[in-house]
Amino acid sequence: MAAVSFVALVGAAGFRATPGVLMDPLHREFGWSMGTISAAVSVNLVLYGLTSPFAAALMQRFGIRAVVSVALLVVAVGSGLTVFMTASWQLLLCWGVLVGLGTGSMALAFVATVTSRWFVRHRGIVTGVLTAGSAAGQLVFLPVLASIAADSGWRVAALVVAGAALVVVPLVALLLRDRPEDVGLVALGATEPAVVEAASGGAARLALRALFDAARTKPFWLLAAGFAICGATTNGLVGTHFIPAAMDHGMGETAAASLLALVGIFDIAGTVFSGWLTDRFDSRVLLGAYYGLRGLSLFTLPSLFAGTTQPSMLVFIVFYGLDWVATVPPTVALCRRYFGDRGPIVFGWVFASHQVGAAFAAVAAGLVRDNLGNYDLAWYVAGLLSCGAAGLSLAMMAGRRAARVGSVGVVLSGTPGDGR
Repeated sequence: MAAVSFVALVGAAGFRATPGVLMDPLHREFGWSMGTISAAVSVNLVLYGLTSPFAAALMQRFGIRAVVSVALLVVAVGSGLTVFMTASWQLLLCWGVLVGLGTGSMALAFVATVTSRWFVRHRGIVTGVLTAGSAAGQLVFLPVLASIAADSGWRVAALVVAGAALVVVPLVALLLRDRPEDVGLVALGATEPAVVEAASGGAARLALRALFDAARTKPFWLLAAGFAICGATTNGLVGTHFIPAAMDHGMGETAAASLLALVGIFDIAGTVFSGWLTDRFDSRVLLGAYYGLRGLSLFTLPSLFAGTTQPSMLVFIVFYGLDWVATVPPTVALCRRYFGDRGPIVFGWVFASHQVGAAFAAVAAGLVRDNLGNYDLAWYVAGLLSCGAAGLSLAMMAGRRAARVGSVGVVLSGTPGDGR
């Protein structure tokens, strides 16, 4: 299950990699401003996040396999249709709406659902591996797509991504299963089969009920605010604008894309290690450390850009890569800790805030570039926000009791451990 989920996430990650690669080709061919193209990116990012909690509820109603298979098909359709674009509204429809909905149905709420159902032991590590697959797959595609776009045009790159998503569909349909009990097993580390309660009401009602209950608690808002900043400082800013920013300083597009791909490679190690730490230490402390270190690194970034890759930039890439999505395993663990069986759906809402933050940063950074001629202000603001997210994470440690709302509304006392 972990392996098939990993492959599915990597397959869906391809089009998530294209904004940074295709922004400059689209700007050159159609004359669209960076702000216009960034608006399409922001629609994609918002839908990617807002779809997540409803997709988690759909998985609870109709099963993981059905939802993931349809999601991959939608990604392929959205990616393939972009080759026929002639107007910016079509970019919003294909790149923003269709791909946003498809990839959102396979967002990190999918990871939370799989790990909650199939793992008790090593849950943090598996969460880290799957998260790394999604994020690293997105970034590792970059140099390949950049090379294809440079040699054969951006349309060929878009078709390659559509094909990658389609290839994964048969694998998901044949091998993915909803629960271990469906094949006569129990979750890894469990001593007895899970008691599965029949989902009542539609998927939208399940998702909104989870949001309503969670929104009455302080931890939800602290997690959501911190994760919104996480999205702003990763997917929204660095993931979308690092390549254009590097090109502003004379670096070639393929070289810049390769640097961003290195972030994905080191992200694998960082996120898996974060999962290991999440199984052993207080998730709130881990989040505080991750956000604080990210903020310090972003303050240094404007001074590191150059026409060629300097050793100092490589140091940043390694450090930032280790921190890229290390925040996910402790955030998933805290959602499970505070909200029990509803944890995956609540995490879907927390992840929605992540993508709203990413969308805001994508547009804001594009406007900064259009009006100031460089991205420096965007990097400095992102550094300040990251330090603020560190404070929000540590604020969850205030008080001796932590409310946990499970599927039956029971309130339990929190413990200072890893949040399991």
